[in-house]
Amino acid sequence: MIGQLTAVAGQARVRGYLVTLAAFAVAQGLAFVLLVPVLRALFAGDSAAAWPWLGALAAAAAACAVLQYRQAVQGFSLGLDLSRSLYHQLGDHLSALPLGWFEADRVGRIGRLVVQGVRAVMGVPAHLLQPVVTAFLTPVTVVVAALFLDWRLGLALAAGGLLLAGTYRYTAGLTERVDHAVDAAMAEAGGRVVEFAQAQAVLRGFGRTGAAHAELETALRRQHGAGRRSVTSVVPGLALNALAVQTVYTALIGLGAYLALGGSLDPAVLVALLALATRFTEPLMLAAELGGALRMGRNNLARFAEILATPPLPEPETPARETVPDAPAIRFDRVDFGYGGSPVLREVSFTVPPRTMTALVGPSGSGKTTITRLIARFFDAGGGAVLVDGHDVRDLGTEELMSRVSLVFQDVYLFDQTIEENIAIGRPGATTEQIRRAAGLARVDEIVARLPDGWATRVGESGAALSGGERQRVSIARAILKDAPIVLLDEATAALDADNEAAVTAALRALTADRTLVVIAHRLSTVRAADQIVVLDGGRVAEIGDHDRLLAADGRYAAFWRKRARAAGWRLRAGREDRGYEHAAPPAGAAPGTPAEFQP
Repeated sequence: MIGQLTAVAGQARVRGYLVTLAAFAVAQGLAFVLLVPVLRALFAGDSAAAWPWLGALAAAAAACAVLQYRQAVQGFSLGLDLSRSLYHQLGDHLSALPLGWFEADRVGRIGRLVVQGVRAVMGVPAHLLQPVVTAFLTPVTVVVAALFLDWRLGLALAAGGLLLAGTYRYTAGLTERVDHAVDAAMAEAGGRVVEFAQAQAVLRGFGRTGAAHAELETALRRQHGAGRRSVTSVVPGLALNALAVQTVYTALIGLGAYLALGGSLDPAVLVALLALATRFTEPLMLAAELGGALRMGRNNLARFAEILATPPLPEPETPARETVPDAPAIRFDRVDFGYGGSPVLREVSFTVPPRTMTALVGPSGSGKTTITRLIARFFDAGGGAVLVDGHDVRDLGTEELMSRVSLVFQDVYLFDQTIEENIAIGRPGATTEQIRRAAGLARVDEIVARLPDGWATRVGESGAALSGGERQRVSIARAILKDAPIVLLDEATAALDADNEAAVTAALRALTADRTLVVIAHRLSTVRAADQIVVLDGGRVAEIGDHDRLLAADGRYAAFWRKRARAAGWRLRAGREDRGYEHAAPPAGAAPGTPAEFQP
C-alpha cells in the first residue's frame, strides 16, 4: 500500500510522513517504558533516584506531543493533496483514453470511485496510518525495552505480539476476499437504480415497475448477499482479534503474578510491566478495528492504479495539420477491427470525396457504427489505416482530428446547464451572436421561446427537461457552431414526432451544407439522396455505388431497398370502426417498389 501511496503522492512526501509517524510511535513506546524505573524508584522510597527518570519521562511526553501534532498536520495535508492529485491524474488520464473505453459499467465504476473511493483514500493518511503504525511500532518498542528489564516477560510479550500479528493477518485475508465482490455488487446496484429512475416512462408504459423490474431486483439481491457475506467475514474476524488480545493480556498477567509470587520478579517491576502490557495490547485492538477501513483504502488505490495503467491513445510528437492535395476527405484502407477478440470489420476499404454524402447501409451488427467511431478515433484500427484529409488519424492526433470532425449521434448528452451554455461547448470562446445564430439554424430558438426562463433555463441532468427531438436539435446546434468540415451522423429522425422531425431535418440541412457527410442511414430518402452508398454485410464491404447503379446491379442493396420499400408502404387506417393496417400504393408514374412518400 505504501508503494501505491508513493506512486500518487510522491516518494518524498510519503517517506517524510512515515518517518514522523515512526518517531511518534517510538517516542510513545519509550514514554511507556520510562514508567518502569520511575515506579521502581518510587516503590523503593528513593525519590532522588526518581527525579531524573521523571525528567526523562517528561521529555519523552513533550516529544510525543510535538510529534503527534506534526504527524496530524502532515497526515491531513497529505490526504488533501492525495485527493487533488487523484482527481487531476484521473481527469488527465481519462481525457487521453480511447472514447470506446467508456462503456456503461466502467462509467458507473468511475463514478463510485470518484465519490467514495477518493474519500476512502484520503482517510488513509489522515486517519488510519497513524493508529496502525503506532499499533505495531509502539509494542515493538515496549518488547525491546522489556527484554532489558526482564527477559522472561520480554519474550512473553514478543510471543504474544507474534500471535496477535498472525491473527490480524488471517482475519484481514478473510475480509479482503469479499471486498471486491461487495464493490462490484454496489456498483451494479447503483447503476440499476439510476437506470430504473431514468426509464420510468418506458417501464410504466409496459407495466415493468416494482418487482416486475427483474434486473433491479437481481442487482439488489446480489448487493444484499455481498453485504451479508462481508458481515459474516468481518464480525468473526473482529471477535477473533479481540479474543486473541484478551488471551495474550491474561497470559501476561498470569506470568507476571507467577514470577512475582515466586520471588524472582520485583513487585514494582511487575506493576510497571503490567501497565506496559496494557499499552501493548490496546493499540493492537485498535489496529484490528481499523483494518477493514485500511483495506478499503488500499483496494480503492488499486482500482485507481488499474485505471491509470490503462494505455491511452498514442499521440504523435508533431501532429500533421495540412491537408494533402487532392486527398479524399476520408479513406479506409484494408481496415480490420474487433471488440474483445471478436472481429467486426474485415478488410474494409472505401473513400469519401470532399463535400459529398456517403450513406452506410447494412443489417444490425454489420459494422456501421464501428466505422464512424474509427473515423473519430474512438479506437485505433487493428489492421490497415483510417485516413482523414490524406493523413492517418494516428498521425493527426486527437486534438487536430477532433477539430476536423463533428459528431451527431443518437445518444445526446446535455449538461445540467442552460441551453446556451450547452451549445457553447461546440466552440469555446464563441460570442453570444455566434451561439444564437447556430441555435437559429438548428431551430433551437423555437424551444427557447417556450421555456419559462428563455435562454437562462437549465435543461436538467442529461437534458431531462427537454424531449428527445429537442435534445437532438441542441446537439446539432453544437455541431453547427463548431463548423467542422466533416460530419459523422447517426440519423435519428425515425422515432421523432412530425414537428421535431421537420425541425431536426431542417437543422441537418443547415449542418451538412458544403461539408463532407458520413451518415448511418435509416430512412430511404436519406439513402437515395447520398452521393455514395457503402453496403456492409458481416463486417465487409459488399457493394459501393450510388442508388441507381446499385439497384441496377440487383445485389444486396437492391434486396435491402425492396424490403424497406415494402415496409415503408404500410400505414395505419384512420377509421374508428375498422382499425388495422393497409398498404399505400405509390402514385401513378412512381418507380416500381418505391413508396409514394419518397417519389418526387
